[in-house]
Amino acid sequence: MSEHIDLKLRVNGREVSLRCAPSEPLSLVLRRELRLFGVRETCSMGVCGACTVLLDGRDVTGCLLPAVAAEGHEITTVEGLDGPGGLHPVQRKFVEKQAFQCSYCTPGFVLATIALLADGPPATAAEVREALGGCMCRCASYEFIEQAVLELADEVRRSGAPELADEARRSRASELADGARRERAPE
Repeated sequence: MSEHIDLKLRVNGREVSLRCAPSEPLSLVLRRELRLFGVRETCSMGVCGACTVLLDGRDVTGCLLPAVAAEGHEITTVEGLDGPGGLHPVQRKFVEKQAFQCSYCTPGFVLATIALLADGPPATAAEVREALGGCMCRCASYEFIEQAVLELADEVRRSGAPELADEARRSRASELADGARRERAPE
């Protein structure tokens, strides 16, 4: 029997306590212990993006990050995006542009898009493709996803998109934490 540790995480704005093995990936712990099934478990190698979560506003692959490395950080899953107005603006745009088919990859793309827009809106389709290159869609919805992201980027540039301002502030404030995560993340 493997050794388990007590862990306190902040997930979607609430503190949770749980037990897990020290080496268990965040994606598995979120699914098993908190039943957050928007965090998909697909490749377990960090290449598909289906397990993407936001850690302090930055997108990370949950299948590669040990859950213990997320302690002390804000974790956001797709389930944590709904607000008083319903869907997050990125989710609304994905629905409007039909930027999904089977929806398996959609949570990862949505969270990666939020992180991308918080860092500054991309100007070209090539920038979108590069930034979202860690997410894969087996249904080939890339063109619609790209269109949705480019429209969102235009909206951010035109209006400042106040709905995304909190994400941007959290992202900038977490630069130091981001460097620490890279040191702890497995190669």
